[in-house]
Amino acid sequence: MPSDRATAGRKKDATSAFFSDLAERGYEPLLATTTGTLRFDLVSGKRVEHWFVSLKKGDVTVSQKDTRANAIVRLDRALFDRMVTGRANAMAATLRGVIVPEGDLGLVISFQRLFPGPPASRRSPARAAAKAGGKR
Repeated sequence: MPSDRATAGRKKDATSAFFSDLAERGYEPLLATTTGTLRFDLVSGKRVEHWFVSLKKGDVTVSQKDTRANAIVRLDRALFDRMVTGRANAMAATLRGVIVPEGDLGLVISFQRLFPGPPASRRSPARAAAKAGGKR
């Protein structure tokens, strides 16, 4: 992904790492039937950072263009950081009204599948069962 003045020289944060990883993959099987464009407007104070994602049957490109998209999602950047690390749920945040999606909501719902689950859900089943006191 091309470097950007906003991220140049800065340690890679959760959001930048998420989009960089997505761009490097180039193809995302979870979105194999999805085509469209999304723009994420991440707000931090008076600053708005844009991430533009183009999907064509799973093929993914990422940039930081501020351009028209089939779906636009506006939210607090810190919340997005929590979403891409599994510490916040996109659907729950939408229902609370802290995420403002516009346009193709089906595209937004499809994309949210890329966010990880809560940290506890990423543990091994045996370890999770042991912690819960169950047997495997």
